[in-house]
Amino acid sequence: MTTLTPKKNEIERQWWLVDAEGKRLGRLATEVARILRGKHKPIFTPHLDTGDHVVVLNASKVVLSGNKADQKTYFRHSGYMGNEKHIPFKWMLEKHPERVIELAVKGMLPKNSLGRQMKQKLKVYPGAEHPHQGQNPQPLKIEG
Repeated sequence: MTTLTPKKNEIERQWWLVDAEGKRLGRLATEVARILRGKHKPIFTPHLDTGDHVVVLNASKVVLSGNKADQKTYFRHSGYMGNEKHIPFKWMLEKHPERVIELAVKGMLPKNSLGRQMKQKLKVYPGAEHPHQGQNPQPLKIEG
């Protein structure tokens, strides 16, 4: 029996709407990454982008468990000696709440051109408004 590989014109993309208010960051990111990769579809193929588009709202209201909100930092380095930056989670959530979710989801996608292609289908907004009403996104329920 041969394995069926979906053609590019056979892949149907859907739009999903996720409300991040009160949700845990890790649980939210795993579900969003699963939808972006297309693992929820029967035509999932690891070497193809079969995933859907995801719109995440209320990114500024995402939560972490335990003391992680005080202890978690994001690391950046410019390449110059001694120029490493540790950005606290609380500061990142205040200034750039969409980056918190984007970075969490990015870490769960493949680290190659396919992962970068999947990441482009993720739209994150800090508030409740978004410009994608024309795509008629379906609500996605995430536990936790």
